[in-house]
Amino acid sequence: MNWNRMLSEKIVSMPRSGIREFFDLVTGSKDIISLGVGEPDFVTPWNIREAAIFSLEKGHTTYTSNYGLESLRREIAKYVGKFFRIDYDPLHEILPTVGVSEAIDLALRCLLNPGDEVLYHEPCYVSYAPTVLMAGGVATPVETSIDDLFALNPAKLEAAITPRTKVLMLNFPTNPTGSIAPLETLRAIADICIRHDLFVLTDEIYSELRYDGIEHTSIAALPGMKERCLLLHGFSKAFAMTGFRLGYACGPRELIEQMVKIHSYTMICPTITSQEAAIEALRHGTPEMLEMRDSYHMRRDYIVKRFNDMGMDCHLPGGAFYTFPSVKRFGLSSRDFSLRLIREQKVAGVPGTAFGACGEGYLRCCYATAFNLLEKACDKMECFCEGLLREQA
Repeated sequence: MNWNRMLSEKIVSMPRSGIREFFDLVTGSKDIISLGVGEPDFVTPWNIREAAIFSLEKGHTTYTSNYGLESLRREIAKYVGKFFRIDYDPLHEILPTVGVSEAIDLALRCLLNPGDEVLYHEPCYVSYAPTVLMAGGVATPVETSIDDLFALNPAKLEAAITPRTKVLMLNFPTNPTGSIAPLETLRAIADICIRHDLFVLTDEIYSELRYDGIEHTSIAALPGMKERCLLLHGFSKAFAMTGFRLGYACGPRELIEQMVKIHSYTMICPTITSQEAAIEALRHGTPEMLEMRDSYHMRRDYIVKRFNDMGMDCHLPGGAFYTFPSVKRFGLSSRDFSLRLIREQKVAGVPGTAFGACGEGYLRCCYATAFNLLEKACDKMECFCEGLLREQA
């Protein structure tokens, strides 16, 4: 078989995920403390698991509508209306999907013609650019920096717009930096999108995980933006339901109708078990979610202080459960720092370059792990940094 002829050139040329490379290094190694996995360390709350079990016991094992359960869509509409302060028609403007990842893929394939340009802020979640490329678009990063606390600078955004620009992808709070967009920044971005007639995909999967008493605001809630936004959200992070693989998209009926076409030919629907568990999460999952958020808040404060004390300059992230400390002073690339940290101290982070070239000099560390392990990891990292500084002396 001539695989050079058989395989898609587009896919073969696509780089492997930088996160997965480092996950593979720690897989099966029980003595490594991983700060790399972006997954809650909490087990899905019992009442949500019980709803899934009860769904199976009742024999609910069939397909649902391509649009998902109407009862779920109505609960999503209530939740989004209360939390995001945006009203969506549950029958025509909400689509449950297999994670937020499927929703992004569906939306891009429905919005893009070959050569259309998508802007996104970087460092960013590793799937954004490849998903744009697979949809036939051109993925163009807009770099962010510590000077703006890794929030998207509106002036840089406007400077990157070309006649081919059609879509802007946003993610606040951001993976990998934990950064948020201040309200004045969101308003400036919204004004740019309206003036340049851009459509916005806003991935807000971490929106419940906001700290320091600051309420989350979606760009879709700003004047003139609901009609040009697709709000992407789900259950993985706030409700510790990663394995249920359930997200949803809220947006204009015209786009949702087209997304359902692809969805019906590929996924058909998310599993009914996950959908019924999600109904319980939306109705009764907030108390446990707030407990998780408070725990992450405490861990964030601890790990950021430890990083700064050991010389890894680290801004205070406003949301999610990631830190993005600088390793520039130690004279190693992000990748070399990460590899040596694993080999010498058995602690795994992810090099910032896994999230874009402008992540060079940084390390993503996830604090969604047990506090005793965070303490142990920080002690090991402190020893590692002290050793690197001695090498430089």
